[in-house]
Amino acid sequence: ITAAADAWARGATALPKPWQPQKPVLPVEGMRNVLITSALPYVNNVPHLGNIIGCVLSADTFARYCRLRNWNTLYVCGTDEYGTATETKAAEEGLTPQEICDKYNAIHADIYRWFDISFDYFGRTTTPHQTTIAQDIFQRLLARGFLLQDTVEQLQCEDCQRFLADRFVEGTCPFCSYEEARGDQCDKCGKLINAVELKNPQCKLCRGVPVVKPTQHLFLDLPKLEGRLEPWLEQSWATGDWTANARYITRSWIRDGLKPRCITRDLKWGTPVPLDGFRDKVFYVWFDAPIGYLSITANYTDQWERWWKNPQQ
Repeated sequence: ITAAADAWARGATALPKPWQPQKPVLPVEGMRNVLITSALPYVNNVPHLGNIIGCVLSADTFARYCRLRNWNTLYVCGTDEYGTATETKAAEEGLTPQEICDKYNAIHADIYRWFDISFDYFGRTTTPHQTTIAQDIFQRLLARGFLLQDTVEQLQCEDCQRFLADRFVEGTCPFCSYEEARGDQCDKCGKLINAVELKNPQCKLCRGVPVVKPTQHLFLDLPKLEGRLEPWLEQSWATGDWTANARYITRSWIRDGLKPRCITRDLKWGTPVPLDGFRDKVFYVWFDAPIGYLSITANYTDQWERWWKNPQQ
């Protein structure tokens, strides 16, 4: 308190001059370099005040604080644009998925400008950089033996002539009996679901009853990572600032044993899978979307790896 009162008495002229970073903002040797992201807002709706308070505003407040501290700060964000939610919104509005993304990306950007959110760059995930980086990460996983191939039973709507991934199918949750569960998870009990586990499934597009058909998919071999993940988690729980909820969910996943996780979908709208036998499929949005933080930075600067592959700074 004494130090704060003393600084206040000296006035603004005694403060250090504000740091003026170069453009684009890049890590600087010898400075504290801070990269800030906030959760990528999904592109299929108009953001409201709750969305902004939930992630964007808190990150913006922290970014402003960091800049006031004269820390070299980069704040990036952007719209998350792939996945079935975009396709269903496009069907509702009679537009193509790309037209939906273009429309709502512009709406998002305008709203954040109106709120004066201090992004250094606001981008999107439907870019060539996203394709390049996501496919490169996939190829690295493949080369290191962290992917599995398996036949899965999947719901297909014979009227729509398509497999029903994720949000294209709704039904009753097999765990809690919630009647509006989606084909990837239940929003009431939070459990992950395979679409074929739903009771009374319906195609969301035509309300027809789908049938079960086999299809080939690729999986992350998560059980192979358990041996390395558990000691890392124990160390991180001991030294990090995890919320009680995050600890509980992570412990339950480890306790039950990690399962292989499907990373491909029978859709057209998404990052293409660069592997023979799977080129008619795209990556599951939850494999693809987190890579958006990297690709959005890559769209901001071709030296993006200095932020994302630079643990020394």
